Amino acid sequence: QVQLVESGGGLVQPGGSLRLSCAASGNGFSIGAMGWYRQAPGKQRELVADITSAGITNYADAVKGRFTISRDNAKNTVYLQMNSLKPEDTAVYLCKGDARRGFRTYNYWGQGTQVTVAS
Repeated sequence: QVQLVESGGGLVQPGGSLRLSCAASGNGFSIGAMGWYRQAPGKQRELVADITSAGITNYADAVKGRFTISRDNAKNTVYLQMNSLKPEDTAVYLCKGDARRGFRTYNYWGQGTQVTVAS
């Protein structure tokens, strides 16, 4: 069984910073690409950033230069460092991971962590 557990969300003022963590666990699985998505009320879920197992990163235009995704493969953990936060960054942030078992790859989602940027 694969589980993704997010942490690090909270309330922060505009211009502030937060660091999200997502720890993946699952015996018998190899965790591949991981990413962060977000979904604001009334809006569609969107990709924030993702990172391959080799460390190749991809960012949404809205967060480039402000957010940094990284991972610790030894810990099966992906991070999202969020700086210069804006109110429009407010959303539930969800972790997504690719878990491989044999020749099959499965996508798993965490429950999400709330990020609120407000004065």
